[in-house]
Amino acid sequence: MFQDRNLSEAGADLLALANGKSFGTVLADPPWQFQNRTGKVAPEHKRLNRYGTMTLDEICDLPVADVTADPAHLYLWVPNALLPDGLRVMEAWGFRYISNIVWHKVRKDGGSDGRGVGFYFRNVTELLLFGVRGKNARTLDPGRSQVNMIQSRKREHSRKPDEQYKIIEDCSWGPRLEMFSRGSRKGWTVWGNQADESYEPTWDTYKFNSRAIAAE
Repeated sequence: MFQDRNLSEAGADLLALANGKSFGTVLADPPWQFQNRTGKVAPEHKRLNRYGTMTLDEICDLPVADVTADPAHLYLWVPNALLPDGLRVMEAWGFRYISNIVWHKVRKDGGSDGRGVGFYFRNVTELLLFGVRGKNARTLDPGRSQVNMIQSRKREHSRKPDEQYKIIEDCSWGPRLEMFSRGSRKGWTVWGNQADESYEPTWDTYKFNSRAIAAE
C-alpha cells in the first residue's frame, strides 16, 4: 500500500522503526511551524527558533495510518493557535476526533502560569487531542472516570507533562508508540531525533528554570 508512495526521509524512517508492527496507541507532539499574517514562517515566540520544525504538509504526510492497528487511539498535542491544523493532521493520519485533554499550566502555588505566549490572550493551556480509528475503539475501563484535565507546572520549552503517560497507559491499549519523543520510556516504542536514553535538554525555558525544576 505505502510502497508506491513517495515517502519523505522521516516517513521512511518511521516505517523502518515499526518494521511491520501495528500500534494500538500513538502519542505525538509534532514540531509545529507557525505562520504570520503574510504566510511567512513566524515563530510564535523567539524561543521556537531553538529547535527544528516541520510544515503542516510534512506532518500530514507521515505514514501513521500504515503503522497503526484497527482499532487504535491517537493523542495529538497541538497549540491553541493551530487547532485547525491539528484536526487536519488527525484526519490525514486516519483518525477521527473525539475529545481532548486540557493541560492547565500552573505555578508552584497552583495559580495559572501567565508566562505563556499569545497575541490575543495569554495562553496558560495546551490541548491534547484524542482521536480514534476503527470500530470498538472506546477507552479502557479507567477512561470512564478519567477527567480531561491535567494541572501541572511546565519545564523547558515545549516539554509536555509526565502525567500524560499514566492517563494514556490506563485508558489505551498497546503496543504504544510515541512520536517526536524526548528520551525513552519503558513499555513504549519511541521515534524522533531525541528519542533515546541520552536525551538532555539543551536550554532553559525561563530564567529560574533548570531542566528538572518547573516554573515557580
